[in-house]
Amino acid sequence: MSVIAAIDLRPGMLVEYEKKLCLVMKRHHHTPGNLRGMIQTRMRDVVSGNSFDQRFRPDERLEQVFLDRIEAEFLYEDQGTYHFMNSETFDQFEFDAETLGEVVNYLLAGLKVQVAYYEGKAIQITPPNKMNLKVVETDPPLKGATVSASKKPAKTETGLIVQVPQFVNVDDVITVDTREGTYLDRAE
Repeated sequence: MSVIAAIDLRPGMLVEYEKKLCLVMKRHHHTPGNLRGMIQTRMRDVVSGNSFDQRFRPDERLEQVFLDRIEAEFLYEDQGTYHFMNSETFDQFEFDAETLGEVVNYLLAGLKVQVAYYEGKAIQITPPNKMNLKVVETDPPLKGATVSASKKPAKTETGLIVQVPQFVNVDDVITVDTREGTYLDRAE
């Protein structure tokens, strides 16, 4: 760990705050009129998943945390428990659906993911930034609808529901941004 000033916080950084491991999601340097400046952050407790807002003085010190990361492969899901295998050691481990959160919408057998470890414990799974998913359910296209003006919901093979253009049909493969859960384009 290293000590950094609050003014150096950036989204994506991990810090220890009140003896909790927290991910900085948003940061804004606010200077109201003739008052002292402050750093307004939106942080998430990595262990509990709770998000909260916190203000810091620019010179306030925080411990920056660096995580060990390994590559793992998603194997299967069994009654809400998701099983993974370390790609180097072949050790298997599991997460429950609550801990994984939105990541469950991107898990397909054989998918390579990044696993973050903190003090020897796996705490976070990160899928690739872009994934190709097959559309299994969507409404038929509207006649005369323009491509950019009109969207419709589509359900993918993993259960993720994403807004897609009218021309996307059942059995099409689409590219999805896993960070935002949004449609990018139709896969080739």
